[in-house]
Amino acid sequence: MPVGTLTARGAELLRLAHERPDLTRAEAARALGTGTGTTADLVARLAGAHLLDERPAAPGGRGRPTRHLVPHPTGPLVIGVVVRHEDWRAAAVELGGALVAGEHGTRDGCDGATVLRAVRAATGRLRRRWPGRVRGLGVAVPGLVHDGHVLDAPILGWRDLDLRAALAADGEAFVAGNDATLAAVGEARRGAATGAAVHLHLHVDAGLGGAVTTGGRPLEGAHGLAGEFGHVPFGDPAVRCPCGARGCWGTTLDGSAFARALGEVPPRDPVSYAQRALDRAAGGDEDALRAARAVGTALGRGTGGLVNALDADLVTLGGLAARLLQVVPDQVRGACEDGLVRFRRSPPPPLVAAALGDEGPLTGAAELVWSQLWELL
Repeated sequence: MPVGTLTARGAELLRLAHERPDLTRAEAARALGTGTGTTADLVARLAGAHLLDERPAAPGGRGRPTRHLVPHPTGPLVIGVVVRHEDWRAAAVELGGALVAGEHGTRDGCDGATVLRAVRAATGRLRRRWPGRVRGLGVAVPGLVHDGHVLDAPILGWRDLDLRAALAADGEAFVAGNDATLAAVGEARRGAATGAAVHLHLHVDAGLGGAVTTGGRPLEGAHGLAGEFGHVPFGDPAVRCPCGARGCWGTTLDGSAFARALGEVPPRDPVSYAQRALDRAAGGDEDALRAARAVGTALGRGTGGLVNALDADLVTLGGLAARLLQVVPDQVRGACEDGLVRFRRSPPPPLVAAALGDEGPLTGAAELVWSQLWELL
């Protein structure tokens, strides 16, 4: 059954099966408000269209055997791509969010056009592996992304790159976005923030990014560029950020912040430097632990300020922020609570490590592609 020919009920059932993997037919009937006969007919139609399949529950239960709705073995797929400061990865994602298979490569200092050619070749191989099944592609990049273009990605050294022209295929849905924003979507839909009303996600690596999600969707801003939390003035006004401003919060959290606290020269690779400093702190090195506490306090205070401003009921931390929460939890949580207005402290919103880790941006990119597909069904 091609896209655009499903009934509204059929599309809704397909979306439910995606959002709730292993959904039973009885649960689907209750969620849709349909009778068992109608639901059985919908399932049969989707199975006939190679969109859904069923499998029986494991034996041993009482009563009539339950059947679970699962992706059809020849059903639709989307491709998620994430480019990081050291490497890239592409993976096929089936209905329900499971990663089926993928490819990866290193950047090795290559320019943007060279990396995108390698990614395009990899996504082409995935399409040929499952001919006719791939319905869309989503790509996550650590930088400012608008309307399918990388405006500026300082970590990668990329500017003014057209991701849509480089990677999209005719007839497929396409999504491109900032990696931290898409990681937030992944956490909201598949990770630690499922069910949160207003979710704040913060991700630290060579900089600080993040997003706010409501109902699993990111707050994008007027130009699709919301979430540049690293450039709010929570930092030291004496420190100039690479963006040109002074006092940016991100300068208190990255590898250069660790270097200043340790009295060392600014690192060439701030991410690896910060990781090594946190490893030393976790091992009991007093100087590194003192630096980690200072950075963790800066993370917590800024987080508290954003919670006050955004009324978030859950905060997820990714990248180096998650590691800070692990190594110096008292400083991160304590500074956050100290920065909250009184009524938000009973209890304070949970601060938790992102559940998806490095898979967050790829998962979020794939999820937004699926969201486009529901609108086309």
